[in-house]
Amino acid sequence: MIQTQTYLNVADNSGAKKLMCIRIIGASNRRYAYIGDVIVAVIKEAVPNMSLKKSEVIRAVIVRTCKELKRSNGIIIRYDDNAAVIIDQKGNPKGTRVFGAIALELRQLKFTKIISLAPEVI
Repeated sequence: MIQTQTYLNVADNSGAKKLMCIRIIGASNRRYAYIGDVIVAVIKEAVPNMSLKKSEVIRAVIVRTCKELKRSNGIIIRYDDNAAVIIDQKGNPKGTRVFGAIALELRQLKFTKIISLAPEVI
């Protein structure tokens, strides 16, 4: 469950390290975002000499949450951290690598480029 003011790790090599969620894309009064939701975030921590800078506002898709995800076949998946991948306006990732495990639900939401870059899909 990601809400506004939540800090997230960045799961790609785009240049940012930490994000803070400032808006959930979708309904106007949505409180929580889950895996596969697109958020608007601000970069709180960045790697020096990269294209993305601190305090830049970007879009990101959530790929891991600490709140468990329940599937229709009864499996419950829970991750150790909250993480997101930075995307552009078309939904393509800005980085060229994705770190860590990614949930299978992103394939149904048409984030196939992120799925193909991920080392492990759970």
